[in-house]
Amino acid sequence: MTKTELIKKLTDIEWEDFEVKESKSELPKNIWETVSAFSNTAGGWIVLGVKQKGKTYEIVGVGSPDKIEQDFTNTLRGEKFNAKLLPLCKKYQFDEKVVLAFFIPVSSKKPIYYNNPANTFLRTASGDQRASKEEIDAMYRDQAFGTRSSESAKEFTLADLDMTSVKEFRSYLSRIDPTHPYNKLSDDIFLQKVRITDNGNLTYSGLFFLGSNDAIQKAVPDFRIDYLEIPGTSYSDSSVRYSYRLDEQENLWQYFFVIMRRLHNAIDLPFQMDSEGFGREDQPQLSALREALVNMLMHADYFSPMKSRIRVFKNRIEFLNAGALPQDLEMIRSGDMSLPRNPILAKLFRVVNLAENAGYGFDKMEEGWKHYTDTAPIFEQGTNFTKVEFWLSAKEIQGGQKGGQKGGQKGGQKGGQTEPLTSRQEEVFSMLKKRNTIGRKEIAEQLHINESAVQKLLDALKDKGYIQREGMKGGYWKILKE
Repeated sequence: MTKTELIKKLTDIEWEDFEVKESKSELPKNIWETVSAFSNTAGGWIVLGVKQKGKTYEIVGVGSPDKIEQDFTNTLRGEKFNAKLLPLCKKYQFDEKVVLAFFIPVSSKKPIYYNNPANTFLRTASGDQRASKEEIDAMYRDQAFGTRSSESAKEFTLADLDMTSVKEFRSYLSRIDPTHPYNKLSDDIFLQKVRITDNGNLTYSGLFFLGSNDAIQKAVPDFRIDYLEIPGTSYSDSSVRYSYRLDEQENLWQYFFVIMRRLHNAIDLPFQMDSEGFGREDQPQLSALREALVNMLMHADYFSPMKSRIRVFKNRIEFLNAGALPQDLEMIRSGDMSLPRNPILAKLFRVVNLAENAGYGFDKMEEGWKHYTDTAPIFEQGTNFTKVEFWLSAKEIQGGQKGGQKGGQKGGQKGGQTEPLTSRQEEVFSMLKKRNTIGRKEIAEQLHINESAVQKLLDALKDKGYIQREGMKGGYWKILKE
């Protein structure tokens, strides 16, 4: 961060991932809460020597800056925190006053806390909040990303498998790949090869994939993949909460096929899905949805109290997955990285050609859905969830005819249609219409998200032509569309 960038942040209408503290002669007592919060959320700058007055600031400088910097960095590398932290340190001169800035990167060893786990903090809006037990547990599970579901579930044996599902899985493999060497194996050896079993016991992934529902519920109470069809664009404009909700299925293998049949019915397809659950080559939209479903099943955190969920609205299909990805979404996409949370589940889907062999299938989802509606799916990642939304064009929403205008959603106005808003964007837009002077901090607090996420939502609303900023400090949001 250059001095110019620092001044710009200080003069911005609100601050995000950016904390100022006075620190005239010693480190502020609450600085460790902010270090923990930035480490556990998305990183951020701690700036010492600046006094906040409402939405303005005053440069007060740091006394003994060299000592303050040494005290701070020594503490982060010492025993106070459960992991050694390496901040980026910057020093700025404002006339005779010195300002120190430390960038705290997000940690790969979350949760990061000081003294004891109770002192684990998260960044919410522009403040630090103590993490709940559930949030801390989720961070520990993410720390062991890709290992928990591969463990042996020692209380579960072959007797806890649903043998109908086992036969269907093996039959499916023999039909789509008759020459596969696994087809010649006995059931016992086959189940060992694909890691359904481990030394006579089931792995957790094996249990979830082909186990009986009674056994799965003993391991993870209320295990389910929620699927709902809502006859509206949101709950508020729907006459009922849902018109269809999927019953519990025996296991993930059964969930996959039942959900694919429902998704097939939810979109306008020129041809039927084949007997193996595949879309024909002229049905890339179905392939896009199948990729999203398989991704959700492979990367879900099945030990989280949050349940993965699919909601089919009149104007979009939404996949909400329990569990975050191992890295930032853009980093994963740019690096063609493939690190499934549940590697055994990934192998099981890949052995029957229901998932890509590398990467997360983002390209397949995007290209398939663009072919259908001219719009790409929208991806969103949080600290404990991942979401993808597939928006339907006006043609599909109205059940229109072939050859009707596609798209109308990209680039503001196209084909006479307004680019639709995501559910989060709708919430923010509604808040702005009610009070166009509302700031990022208040929006973040009401939606329980951080300010950087709010800024992305505001940017999206601006790009789509719904709002325009008038003025900076003391300004307001001009509503361009109703």
